Amino acid sequence: MRNQDIKQLYETFVLPTYRQLPVCLAKGKGGRVWDLEGKEYLDFFPGWGVSGLGHSHPAVVSAIKDQARKLIHVSNNFLNPKQARLAEAISEASFPARVFFGNSGAEANEGAIKFARRYGSATGRYEIITMENSFHGRTLATITATGQTKYQEGFAPLPEGFGYVPFNDLEALKKRIGPKTVAVMLELIQGEGGINVASPEYVREIRRICDEKDLLLIADEVQTGMGRTGKFFAYQHYGIEPDLMTLAKALGGGVPIGALVVNRRIKGEILTPGTHASTFGGNPLACAAALGVFKAIRKEKLLRNTEIMGAYLREKLEELKTKYSFIREIRGMGLMLGMDLSIPGAKIAEECLNAGLLINCTHETVLRIMPAMIVSKTFLNRGLFILDKVLANVRK
Repeated sequence: MRNQDIKQLYETFVLPTYRQLPVCLAKGKGGRVWDLEGKEYLDFFPGWGVSGLGHSHPAVVSAIKDQARKLIHVSNNFLNPKQARLAEAISEASFPARVFFGNSGAEANEGAIKFARRYGSATGRYEIITMENSFHGRTLATITATGQTKYQEGFAPLPEGFGYVPFNDLEALKKRIGPKTVAVMLELIQGEGGINVASPEYVREIRRICDEKDLLLIADEVQTGMGRTGKFFAYQHYGIEPDLMTLAKALGGGVPIGALVVNRRIKGEILTPGTHASTFGGNPLACAAALGVFKAIRKEKLLRNTEIMGAYLREKLEELKTKYSFIREIRGMGLMLGMDLSIPGAKIAEECLNAGLLINCTHETVLRIMPAMIVSKTFLNRGLFILDKVLANVRK
């Protein structure tokens, strides 16, 4: 079959909820993918950050194959050794915690919202403050938590109990906190919002305010977690610990899994049997894949590689900024970088696709560049060469 054949099947049988690119990716290895017709692409935005280790990493493939031979799914009413070990691995890499497993970032954030409301129920508190330009998922509650109205249009009435303040604006946050406030939900780097990075002073002061007012600090690390920024979790750059942390995307190495990580500093039982669940959440196959991700990150020293390659990539993007006047700013952390333009970026991303480079445009003018953690200088240079050529054509 050809790309066009698959496109026709989509038009007939699949709901058009995505802006579909006319390419069917059929195979992937490391940082490269191939379409049905054999064309190769360098993937600088692997699966919206899901394939943090690159495509079909041997450690993940091996873990999946081994587990699939034994047991793929089991009810969460039974003990699951892979789930227990994964919860332990997450806690060891972050803070003393207990973990609830779901299937996605949206589910993880739904769990955090429910946890916060349950936490505040005895005192009548339920409001969660989030940031403008944030993104927390596509369910009804998580699009309401998302501080971008374009995701909420047509879905009214939305659940009550959410308030929004500008990102990195501490005074606005202080003014917004009221007697019904129970939590602050924060992306340390806003991905869909345009790769906006929270300042250290801002994050530390939010932590202090939450401690002072008995508010939960929820760190949405769905996109930043699992090494993307050069540390296992982005909050580790700030010298604080969140009360709740949400994970997904790169956690499973391509297999769907999400996690709500609850700091043991929170006393008492909040979510008890019957208050929350997920049928497929934390099944043996997904947990085995995630354990493979942890193994690969540690064994291959990928946090250090992300730090080094992220600095190199940023340096090269800054060089492009001096070359092209329509590049306003390079921002981000580790291998989560954004190129902010003074012109629309969608056409540039499209031309990169045609030239064999996969990147993303978000927030209309920000090119999102997030290659896999296994990336090398040689691979980065190949992709940057294509990007440079596309930018040169744009300047013409």
